Amino acid sequence: MFEPTMDARIYLLDEDERHTSPDGPAVIRPDGVREEIPPQVYRAVEHVLDAMRAGRAVKVSPFRTELPIDEAAAAIGMRRDDLRKNVAKGAVPFRSSEYVDWVRLADVIEWDNRRYSEQQAALDELMGGDPADDDGTS
Repeated sequence: MFEPTMDARIYLLDEDERHTSPDGPAVIRPDGVREEIPPQVYRAVEHVLDAMRAGRAVKVSPFRTELPIDEAAAAIGMRRDDLRKNVAKGAVPFRSSEYVDWVRLADVIEWDNRRYSEQQAALDELMGGDPADDDGTS
């Protein structure tokens, strides 16, 4: 059985990912009515089910699409000062209001994913390439 790690994931639907289809994923409500859901929502539900079946607790929190920098940092599990430094460097676009600097959650997620990929690529290079490509011969 799949045992999920203690990872936190953010599922955010783009405008084009909000569509459903009659033959696509669905949930059956307690009254027996089938309700179609977008494929990305199915993946989120599947992640929740896997974690709960493994005996883990799950927290589901809705977020606004635009957040203060501090809230966005908490959403991705990063120290707020670190995200603020990267926003100040221009890594993530932002807008300022009278008291708060705001970022789009989609921009923060995209930046965080890109940063993670770059870190993985650097680690792979330091380790001498992708271990999956190693056929075990020297």
